[in-house]
Amino acid sequence: MFDGMLEGIRGGDRAATVEEARALNPLVLAYVGDAVYEVFIRTTLVAMEPTKTAHKLHVMTIEYVKAHAQSDIIHKIADHLTEEEMGIVKRGRNTKSGTVPKNADVVEYRAATGFEALIGYLYLIGNMERLREVLETSIDN
Repeated sequence: MFDGMLEGIRGGDRAATVEEARALNPLVLAYVGDAVYEVFIRTTLVAMEPTKTAHKLHVMTIEYVKAHAQSDIIHKIADHLTEEEMGIVKRGRNTKSGTVPKNADVVEYRAATGFEALIGYLYLIGNMERLREVLETSIDN
């Protein structure tokens, strides 16, 4: 169900170059990554549980998109990331956001920001194959 959706969202726009994406503030990468990840999770859950109510799907989605879960994911997949990808994660993790997390400690929140920055980066550079791998790994975990 998810195949082709990312390309459809982009609407045929050209991908950013690696240099353009790396020049973005890591919080901007995380901003995009947060949206891409949430759409992926929502779409996947609807495909898995099409008879659930919107409320139940929302509750299920929260379990995947909360900072604690994203922090766990990035720690589990870190050994499978390239040096470039880990660099993006570290930049996202180390950037001060100026906000205080509500339902996570600061360490989890920063790790989650690194995960979201990676998702945003892969999406913006148009590396859909690698993005799909990371997203599918995240749902397996």
